[in-house]
Amino acid sequence: MKTKQILLSTMIGMACVMGVAGAASARDQIRIVGSSTVFPFTSTVVERFSQTSKFGAPILESTGTGGGMKLFCSGVGTDFPDATGASRAMKASEFDSCQKNGVSQVTELIIGYDGLTISQSKKGTPINLTKAQLFNALAKEVEVNGQIVANPYKKWSDIDKSLPAIEIEIMGPPPTSGTRDAWVELVMETGCKEFPTIKNLDKARHDTVCKTMREDGLFIEAGENDNVIVQRLETNPKAFGIFGYSFLEENVDKLRGVPVNGVEPTYETIAGQTYPVARPLFMYFKNQHVGVVPGLKEFLAEYASERAMGDEGYLADKGLVPLPDAKRKASEAAALKLTPMAKPAS
Repeated sequence: MKTKQILLSTMIGMACVMGVAGAASARDQIRIVGSSTVFPFTSTVVERFSQTSKFGAPILESTGTGGGMKLFCSGVGTDFPDATGASRAMKASEFDSCQKNGVSQVTELIIGYDGLTISQSKKGTPINLTKAQLFNALAKEVEVNGQIVANPYKKWSDIDKSLPAIEIEIMGPPPTSGTRDAWVELVMETGCKEFPTIKNLDKARHDTVCKTMREDGLFIEAGENDNVIVQRLETNPKAFGIFGYSFLEENVDKLRGVPVNGVEPTYETIAGQTYPVARPLFMYFKNQHVGVVPGLKEFLAEYASERAMGDEGYLADKGLVPLPDAKRKASEAAALKLTPMAKPAS
């Protein structure tokens, strides 16, 4: 078995060096890792692909965006994934890691938009929050009377007397999650700009204050499986959870999305980019495995099709918000041509 695996890895490497598509059959199944947010969309494509093609169903694993990138960029061959889902764009450091490990050509597919929600049980007290209030609820350090101090806020009403007098309890993703990265960028870093003392800090200190989540138990890292957060919200009406819009939509009979800066997370507000916590979602494919791993090219084509990603596509039925026509068609065309992505700016 070990000899066979070495042989297959060697064959895939030869195919990459020679540029010969279909030079070897590396595995019987495609292997995909990555974001828990992208997982339900990819799972739907996997199901359609296995029903309509001659290829077996790809193996799909939810590892988180950061974990998926690490696995994807670790090398070329049978031991490494063919594709990874991401709830944020690939970082320059991850691109460099790919290049260093021989993953020299990567195709990026922007699959659509998702809104990051802070949601609660419909049995809970309705609440409206600003990004500044969310920063105060979640940051390890906050500004109080012109001083940067350890977060003293235990109840929502401690932050603002107009908010409910209930304990802050927020469940969210771990540091390996792209959802966590996006939340920090779109909510924490934006919210902290409302505080003049924080705004005037030097860059290193500013980044630490704005990007570090509290560690006193009021923010709970709930792992990569967003369904776990959904289940906990059902049983605890006083708690809140951070996850992608698709998970809210799937549980709209039990949960409600909290308006942020006065805008509710809905399909329409995310598509119109009026909801302030929206972000694009991505799939990344290893070009060197195309034509080598059976069905990978065809799977990419299924994902990048109008029947999947289009306005009336089946991913929209799962809660994915389609890209505007021109941007979507450009993303689809680049992916189908296996256009290698350039190094990200950051």
